[in-house]
Amino acid sequence: MDLQTKQIFIDEIRSRIKPEHFLLDEPMKKHTTFRIGGPADYLIFPNSMEDVAFVFRCLRKFDVPFVILGNGSNVLVLDKGIRGAVVKFNSPISSIRKNGSILTVGAGALLCDVSRFAAERSLTGMEFACGIPGSIGGAVFMNAGAYDGEMKNIVSAVRAISPEGEIMRFSANELDFGYRHSIFQKNNCAICEVDLALTPGDAKEIEEKIAGFTERRESKQPLELPSAGSTFKRPEGYYAGTLIEQTGLKGFAVGGAQVSDKHAGFVVNKGDATAKDVLDLIGQVQERVFEKHRVKLFPEVRILGEA
Repeated sequence: MDLQTKQIFIDEIRSRIKPEHFLLDEPMKKHTTFRIGGPADYLIFPNSMEDVAFVFRCLRKFDVPFVILGNGSNVLVLDKGIRGAVVKFNSPISSIRKNGSILTVGAGALLCDVSRFAAERSLTGMEFACGIPGSIGGAVFMNAGAYDGEMKNIVSAVRAISPEGEIMRFSANELDFGYRHSIFQKNNCAICEVDLALTPGDAKEIEEKIAGFTERRESKQPLELPSAGSTFKRPEGYYAGTLIEQTGLKGFAVGGAQVSDKHAGFVVNKGDATAKDVLDLIGQVQERVFEKHRVKLFPEVRILGEA
């Protein structure tokens, strides 16, 4: 768009979104757990479902492309950044409400906080997510899972905003859940609120389960370094980390990106990694694992922006 139209767009967004929640040319490395990524043209933090609908109508009106982010924990933003807008769900949309054994959760709520909320109220079903470093919205988008649990097992409904700015409701059987997949990867709707159907349980047993998962995660995963979580999808019949380790790639590095020497399923940022470093490393890992095991690895991490 030309400069005049761009200014009209900016002014229209600013008519509702506070300046501190609407950033221009913002480095995405500040907003992802990988701590990597060039600038987004616009970074918008909506405060409510109504804000999301307003923002989407503006983006559509001015033909501005956009992507939706939760906690930024499963993404790699490329070095030239993201053209258009990033709509990021944060603490303003993170409320948790209880109605019997149903939790209604804002998309920006962190999984660890929801797990703790459920545990304190003796509700079971959310324990598997206690250590996943993401938000509820992102977890539904990716059908996140760990320790034999998945979001598809507990999500009963989702309220979302369509790209046209309309509020929509999806029941569980409409979510097209699969391995690291949901309908939201296709329809470009923004997940705003999620209903979780949990089960009354024994508080002590729930706490013990969370403690056990936390200990396993802290002992095995490279939490001390920036990463996007598990880098590769699990190939059928195998574990990606085991294949990579058996290929002798633990500790293998390209620039500032390294296969974790603690858990080979994670690529970590040693401090100055670029997105190109990460992509080159992923490519070499894929090539060498295939040469040795004849198994193809595919990234689990979402890759966004321009190289």
